[in-house]
This record gives sequence, structure tokens and C-alpha cells, in this order.
Amino acid sequence: MKEKIAMTLSGALMLVVSIALWGISIYAFIQGMNSKDGLIIGSVIAAWVILSTMLAGFFVIEPGDSRVLVLFGSYIGTVRSPGFHWANPFAIKRPVSLRARTLNGQRLKVNDLAGNPIEIATVVVWMVENTYDACFQVDQYEAYVEMQSETALRHSASIFPYDADDATISLRRNTVEVAKHLQEELNERLELAGVKVIEARLSHLAYSAEIAGAMLRRQQADAVIAARQKIVDGAVGMVEMALTRIEHDNVVKLDEERKAQMVANLMTVLCSEHGAVPVINAGSLYN
Repeated sequence: MKEKIAMTLSGALMLVVSIALWGISIYAFIQGMNSKDGLIIGSVIAAWVILSTMLAGFFVIEPGDSRVLVLFGSYIGTVRSPGFHWANPFAIKRPVSLRARTLNGQRLKVNDLAGNPIEIATVVVWMVENTYDACFQVDQYEAYVEMQSETALRHSASIFPYDADDATISLRRNTVEVAKHLQEELNERLELAGVKVIEARLSHLAYSAEIAGAMLRRQQADAVIAARQKIVDGAVGMVEMALTRIEHDNVVKLDEERKAQMVANLMTVLCSEHGAVPVINAGSLYN
């Protein structure tokens, strides 16, 4: 069984009817007391009991809210439209919020794909989409959302490395892809509870304290190596361009030894971390 819309009556109309019936019953009771007619008095008292029971049928729904109606253990429908309503007074009217809610998950200590212990947390924005499933398919759907969010986060963290090269999806670099995967997995897990995940993203990501120092030094070393590689690639390109321009424009004719010396000088200048200090040779290259 899935969610269905329950039939209700206008609360304002039923309030007017109830007030009118109360007025008529009070007038009938006064007449019965004056005439000392026990039948009228008994009928009025029975009517008062019925009218008092009818008061339990009134309820108000705010925007973004709903009521799930259950009559003697049977689901009879859901009221989503905001306003003043009246329904069967014997029906249980269970409130279910349809507003978007935010789950700020706790920090979890898990292992990534490479087995490194990491700390990770997520923020999940969710809302109830099917009130029947939320009320009757699971027990306490709020707790179900929290538990499944933690389980999905642990699984997502275990299938991605914390950090990797550009060709591999990692938790640190590819936050959009990781969030999309987490959202899809949560929607699959929470479909049973009639819950839709609007957004899921990581709110905290770090190495565990016991390996944070070592992994920081590793990241720094990787960054230095990558920077050096780019510097060398750029320097080689610039040296090649300089030699090509010199030969093409016939600026000076260089033999192989002079080319080697120029390459060494240019690579030293371009790859050095500090400013090069020029040295002027007053003689020739061979003296």
C-alpha cells in the first residue's frame, strides 16, 4: 500500500454546524426541563455526548505539515493541504512534517580505500516524500535516517582513497563526485522509509591524529616533487626555445661544447630557488 489522500470536511463548516447543533440541543434541554419530559432530556444528553465526540475531529495543518489518519488500525489516508479540517473523530491523526530537515552527522573514524584511518562527517538534507512508508514501513524514521546515513558514509569512505592522482577519484580532491555518490546511495537506502535526500556533502575530512603528522609530511613531499617536475619541464622548454631561436636567427654560432655550457647555465638559472648571481667572463670560453 502506498500513500493516498484522505477525504476531509471543511473545519469552518463543521464548526458552524456544531455550534448550531449545540444551540439547538441547549434549547431542547431547556424545553424538556420546563415540560419535565424525560425522553427529550435523555435525547439531549445523548446528543451532547455525540457533539463532544465530534470536537475530536477538528485539526489544523500548517504549510509543510501533514496528518496521517489511522482508523481502528487501518490506514485511511494522508491530509497534506494546509488549513482547518474535520475528519472522523475516532481516527488517530499522526503528524508528519514534510519540511526539509538537516542531519549534521557525527565525526566517524573509518579506513579509506588504502586502509588509512581518517575522520569524516557529513551533512544530509532530507525530507519525507511518502508518509505511508515513513509511518508504517520503518520504526521511527528519524532514527532510521540517522543510522542509514552513518552506514552509507562509512561505505562511501571505504571505496575511495583519501588522496590520489588526478586520474583517480579521491575524497579530498573530488568532493562533488563523492557527494553525488553518497546522495545516490542514501536515496537507495532510504527509499524504504519514504525519505528523499535533497543534498549530501562532506562537512569534515581529515587524517586521524595518529597518522596526521606523517601524512602531512608525505603530502608536502608530493607537492615539492610535483612542483620540481613542473619547473624542470618548463625550464627544458625554455632552453630548447632559446637554442632554436639563436640558431634560426643566426645570432651566434655555437659548437656542441658551448651549447652544453649554455644549457647548463640556463637550467641553473631557471631551476634555482634563489636568484642567480651573474659572473662575467672577460676572456673566452676556453681561457
